[in-house]
Amino acid sequence: MTVRLAVFDCDGTLVDGQGPVCNAMEAAFAEAGLPAPDRRDVRQIVGLSLPVAIRRLASEASPEQVSHAVEAYKTSFFEARQRGEVHEPLFEGILPLLDRLQATGWALAVATGKSNRGLRTVLTGHGLLDRFASLQGADHHPSKPHPAMLELAIAEALAEPGATVMIGDTTYDIEMGRAAGTRAIGVAWGYHPPEALLEAGAEAVAETPQELGDMLDG
Repeated sequence: MTVRLAVFDCDGTLVDGQGPVCNAMEAAFAEAGLPAPDRRDVRQIVGLSLPVAIRRLASEASPEQVSHAVEAYKTSFFEARQRGEVHEPLFEGILPLLDRLQATGWALAVATGKSNRGLRTVLTGHGLLDRFASLQGADHHPSKPHPAMLELAIAEALAEPGATVMIGDTTYDIEMGRAAGTRAIGVAWGYHPPEALLEAGAEAVAETPQELGDMLDG
């Protein structure tokens, strides 16, 4: 029996994590002696692995500054979470979507630029950890859009690229799906505009989780 696999990005697709990301990035840049990044620019790099994201935001920074900022970001985010200041709510409609997909036989996975610890923490907080056949974070993979994390998710779920859909809110998600030979569907409630997702190769962009479920059923 063919396994149908839906692979979700996390930030901007399952949860809204832009506030904590922007706060931690500003703290990291200050710690590294770099000018604060524009929050609009920060939202555009959500989904990339942390070193790649910081290099993109601070192209003039030295390797030492980038390394310092990476570690400062991790520390800032962890300490904010320990203080109860990190809020990453599920987007409205995500839980019914996951229920619907599982009820119709879809296997689920996540491929994200978050750390493995961060991904497990947010999914555990929403009671979703056991929903997913594979969890792939940035710790052991090249940054999106390299297809490595998606390819491993497919292998762990015992699926095939042709029966897999990559679902995400950024062009990095769409490009990763195309590189791995899967379908790729964008979502409009995240950080990159629908026109950019379509230009990157998305077959469609869902405006709501309900519409995404309809697309997958179709």
